[in-house]
Amino acid sequence: MADFGGWDMPIEYPGGGVVAEHTAVRERVGIFDVSHLGKASVTGEGAVDFVNACFTNDLRRIGPGQAQYTLCCDPSGGVVDDLIQYLKGEQDVFLIPNAANSAEVVRRLAAAAPDGIEVRDQHEAYGIIAVQGPRSDEVLEALGLPTGHDYMSFLETEWHGRPLTVCRTGYTGERGYELVPRWEDTTALWDALAEAMEAHDGMPCGLGARDTLRTEMGYPLHGQDLSLDISPVQARAGWAVGWKKDQFWGRDALVAEKAAGPARVSWGLLVTGRGIPRAHCTVLSGGDTGADSSPASATVPGGEVMGEVTSGTFSPTLRQGIALALLTGAAVGDAVVVDVRGREIPATVVKPPFVDLQTR
Repeated sequence: MADFGGWDMPIEYPGGGVVAEHTAVRERVGIFDVSHLGKASVTGEGAVDFVNACFTNDLRRIGPGQAQYTLCCDPSGGVVDDLIQYLKGEQDVFLIPNAANSAEVVRRLAAAAPDGIEVRDQHEAYGIIAVQGPRSDEVLEALGLPTGHDYMSFLETEWHGRPLTVCRTGYTGERGYELVPRWEDTTALWDALAEAMEAHDGMPCGLGARDTLRTEMGYPLHGQDLSLDISPVQARAGWAVGWKKDQFWGRDALVAEKAAGPARVSWGLLVTGRGIPRAHCTVLSGGDTGADSSPASATVPGGEVMGEVTSGTFSPTLRQGIALALLTGAAVGDAVVVDVRGREIPATVVKPPFVDLQTR
């Protein structure tokens, strides 16, 4: 167990371990207790238009029963949080922000809400259990739950007479679901899922496997790959921005940055040597550029500083180190080196995802 956003979270489970849990999700099924994630609701006349004027993505691209990845930005274009918005109806939008940022997202929405719009923090009203992997449908079907609906959609149902939302979403790249039960029902649902997945050799999975799975897909983690200092344009999250919308928080700054071109961009790094890159490791060009010693062109043995790693890990699928990094002047195929505690580890610049999955 470890502290994560103020919550005690499992890094791995007894009898499992990061690699075993990761492999279970890629090949069979795994379940994650992610009840630490935030939950909030925005209700009232004009709720959809209000949320749409705050967050980056365009809610008018989807309809009731669908979900959408979006970003909450500040006026500078920096990212306060990335979250999923669930469109229940014109007067009801449900939000799942990150745990550490949930209160701030709710605060900003509440401060901006006009009369008639209610913003409620429901962080402790619901749990969330993610069921991820090729056998996820079979696990849900064993509990009599609906499966097979479209990716980024959700259904309202019941389990043993208890209300439950079944979302076709996830953070692993695999086919999977995220279940949103009432807080008081979450433990019983976890136990039932754990029993059902035994027939498929499934495993409970912790934060360690969650991190390796999402990094293989190139999915960002707020606070590392997205932040107030890392904009959606830099993080290649411009696809989650409704550029044609007239209004959203941070719009002017993001439009200007897109037009000018970002000074740095997120890339993937595929390590070709022995070593595991970690966040904040320096990334250097593949050779000595001969640049001068001024701060603007800082060099170390091995090349010129191009940027730094934002997320790095060992990929259990590829059996080698991978990373996301903010770089200047990089292109696919470039040879670089990563400074890992004074050791120069060779790597190649790639565009994520690192693993090609067709199961979602």
